[in-house]
Amino acid sequence: MTSSRRTFLVATAASAGAMVLPSCQTARPARPKKPLDQKLRLMVVGVAGRGGDNLAGVASEDITILCDVDRRHLEAAGKNFPNARLVADYRTILNDPAEVAKLDGVVVSTPDHTHYLPALLAMQHGLDVYCEKPLTQTVAQARSLLTTAIANGCVTQMGTQIHANRNYHRVVEAIQAGVVGTVREVIVFVNGTDWSAEKLPDTAPAPEYLAWDLWLGPTAARDFSAGYHPAAWRRYWAFGGGTTADMACHFVDLAFWALDLDAPTSLQADGPEPDPECAPKGLHCEYAFPPRGQRQAVTLRWHAGNDRPEAALTERGLQGWRNGVLFLGDEGWLISNYDKFEVGPAARKEAWKAPAESIPDSPGHHAEWIRCCKERTQPSCSFAYAVPLTETVLLANVAFRGARGQRLQWNSAAMQLDQAAANALLRLPARDGFSA
Repeated sequence: MTSSRRTFLVATAASAGAMVLPSCQTARPARPKKPLDQKLRLMVVGVAGRGGDNLAGVASEDITILCDVDRRHLEAAGKNFPNARLVADYRTILNDPAEVAKLDGVVVSTPDHTHYLPALLAMQHGLDVYCEKPLTQTVAQARSLLTTAIANGCVTQMGTQIHANRNYHRVVEAIQAGVVGTVREVIVFVNGTDWSAEKLPDTAPAPEYLAWDLWLGPTAARDFSAGYHPAAWRRYWAFGGGTTADMACHFVDLAFWALDLDAPTSLQADGPEPDPECAPKGLHCEYAFPPRGQRQAVTLRWHAGNDRPEAALTERGLQGWRNGVLFLGDEGWLISNYDKFEVGPAARKEAWKAPAESIPDSPGHHAEWIRCCKERTQPSCSFAYAVPLTETVLLANVAFRGARGQRLQWNSAAMQLDQAAANALLRLPARDGFSA
């Protein structure tokens, strides 16, 4: 991470109510180093779906506690970890200093609306945290997690697993080596995923195996629906953020990394008339990132769902790409998805030679976090990197819902937009018992 980014991150965290720290270098590890062959004592919150994948990713360690509000999922996971304690409510552990003392870290893989509190409680006790993307449901929550991580010397990682892929490494090297010259615009599009809804799902009594009140967590009480749990909650603002919140962290990540982005200064989002409950079939958002250091100003355009940058793709013969990151430079273009990239036009592709590989292979996204927890170093998607990325992603939904079609000015240091309705969406109230 660059020195300028470290300075920026701490300044913005401090301005949002954090303890004042002169630089990230002043943060000291709250926990001692461990030998690499000594297992971490971990609590895993959320054990099915992505939670099951993350549990498998850390299974080499001492899985001390498994937590899930769905008894079916919890008991199924418990069969694979017979020595783990099974609990439904993470608060019974993370609000008890004696229980926390038995842990080294926490893995959070719940729906978006319940990421924040377990991650926050864990780090307030100095525990290390791996948390799924998007890191939080709101911008204010993301900023709070960064503040807490810095203040307590926690080793953190956001679950953007594609960041560990060799393809992303090679794209970053190529862009930074000038494969397409100076990049002034990047178009990020995900048209192969649809987390939208047109109305709320039918409700029913909560099944006996589900602790529905715990599933709701900080969100206002409402009736259970199979349309929320276990898988479709992303379609509704109360719990997720549609296609944008689900997929942008993976794809915008590549642009953030390759171009060393941090915070936009303005943005404008548009799409269909916003629904108060349901995420849209498509939206687009244009962000302006100012010049910084030797990097020129960058315009980043995000397109989600059925909102597709058709003209930009057709012009370059790229109609077959359903999802991707298209870097537009003064001397050509580069497009990438998770697994491959292509350089154009043909003359640029023929003239270009790949630079020597400089980004080391990752041992794996989970393995990287585990190793860093033991060595007291930070992995590649620590919250210092993940929070500006998460905030940028979440701002698209904020601008769409609160000020569709309007150009908004974003003061990152003050964590403030210049439009009241959108600004109000930077934070959400929490129910009693689930507030920080």
